[in-house]
Amino acid sequence: MENKVREEHRPWGFYEVLSDEMASHKVKRITVWPGKRLSLQYHHKRREHWIVVSGTGIVTVDGIELNLGPGQSVDIPHRAPHRMENAGSGPLVFIEVQQGEYFGEDDIVRMEDDFGRI
Repeated sequence: MENKVREEHRPWGFYEVLSDEMASHKVKRITVWPGKRLSLQYHHKRREHWIVVSGTGIVTVDGIELNLGPGQSVDIPHRAPHRMENAGSGPLVFIEVQQGEYFGEDDIVRMEDDFGRI
């Protein structure tokens, strides 16, 4: 049986697409290396739900910071600026469930980025 998990590496870590066969949602497993964070970004065409699997993170959603650990989650509305930062000494792993009308990587609008990708 063919493995359909696709891994994409980024300066902050990597993500794996676990499911994108349905028109209604997409699921990723995201790993953020210690001391790294995603860009501050928003999306026009999707909302997201993040649940931490392992590690500890600081999530920013619409200017509010939350500390999250394993089993804790956060909802990210359409167009809300958001980011995840690894606050621990080991990898931070979380599951991202996207819902909306479009799930392409070109629906990422970066507002701040530690790696010069704006």
